[in-house]
Amino acid sequence: MRVYIETYGCARNRADAEIMEALLVNAGFKLSNLDSADYVIINTCAVKDPTETHMHRRIKELLDDGKKVIVAGCLPHISLEKIDNRVSAIIGVKSINRIVDAIRLAEKGIKLVDVEQKSLDKLELPRILKSRVAITIPISEGCLNACTYCATRFARGVLKSYSPEKIVKWVKEALAKGYREIQLSSEDTGCYGFDIRTNLAKLLDEITSIEGEFRVRVGMANPNHVIKFLDELIDAYKDEKIYKFLHLPVQSGDNDILRRMARTYTVEDFEEIVGAFRKEFPELNLNTDIIVGFPGEDEEAFQRTVELIKRVRPDKINVSRFSLRPKTLAARMPNQIHGRIAKQRSRILHRLRLSISYEINQKYIGREVLVLTHGHGEKGGIEGRTMNYKDIILPEDAPIGEFLKVKVTKATATYLMGEILGS
Repeated sequence: MRVYIETYGCARNRADAEIMEALLVNAGFKLSNLDSADYVIINTCAVKDPTETHMHRRIKELLDDGKKVIVAGCLPHISLEKIDNRVSAIIGVKSINRIVDAIRLAEKGIKLVDVEQKSLDKLELPRILKSRVAITIPISEGCLNACTYCATRFARGVLKSYSPEKIVKWVKEALAKGYREIQLSSEDTGCYGFDIRTNLAKLLDEITSIEGEFRVRVGMANPNHVIKFLDELIDAYKDEKIYKFLHLPVQSGDNDILRRMARTYTVEDFEEIVGAFRKEFPELNLNTDIIVGFPGEDEEAFQRTVELIKRVRPDKINVSRFSLRPKTLAARMPNQIHGRIAKQRSRILHRLRLSISYEINQKYIGREVLVLTHGHGEKGGIEGRTMNYKDIILPEDAPIGEFLKVKVTKATATYLMGEILGS
């Protein structure tokens, strides 16, 4: 039996796909390409309305082409009733351990539908890893937030932190296999451990105490949690094994909009965290997220967001237009913003983001930096990361999976380019 998995969305979904692949292979199934597959597993994302629309369209395309389709990922938790009833099975993010059952039952004409919010420790499940340099290790699932616009929490649920012992074990095994980069992933790394009497800083200290030359990239962390142990986290970041990279989503520069979003922090909290990190790490690579067009965002509120970005000057901004998601409070809020206005605001922030990023990256030209090479990139050449996680492109003959001294020769708004220096 041949199976193909098509994955959309975040790093968590990609890790879930690797788990399903391992379970299938261990059960005797063969992984194949799309054309030769007996079953196609669509590992879905539904974080935004356009994404969900694409998922439904893709499922229909495959079914119309005569494929047997199994739907996994977040979509079943968010819009179960809209999934094409011709699919062979539906499993949720905490039922991926039943992927083999889903196919075997489908072969008998039985349609498995399992979207229960059960407890599932994914660090106890096998994975087929794709990269040979970087590995994504989930440290928890779910979150402690109740953002009024978010439907992903219906899929991932309330925070369940994995034990530090299991995470450290995964890190040690990855390093023993030659991995050089550990990517810690979660819906919100900032609240890791709050349910098991620990925190992200303590976990980082345990990981960086492991011998070897490697780097750790910390995934997105929300300000309302980070500020609770800010000094401790900054101390953990001082270890050279931690990339000086911080993904801290602010979402809006207006405190009233943040309250409507139920983000439970203020703009001042966000700026305090950024200021504290930059004081210790002047080369901090700061990424943030902005939602434009949230219900009630008038022109003054939007301008406050623009002014915040001008003050803080993040290296990268992920700009999203507000998207109505089923079952969320924001979908029912008054003062919905017209899509035309949201699109205009998105363009303004995107242009501002490119301008700031370009100015920041230009300052790297001529500098010598240490780079970990990852592999062939979409932009050509060999893609790598500086020690503050800047994307850099090197010549095709650069060795992969190595730490190299590099001189930056060119910079765009989105990446650097460089040449390898002699040892």
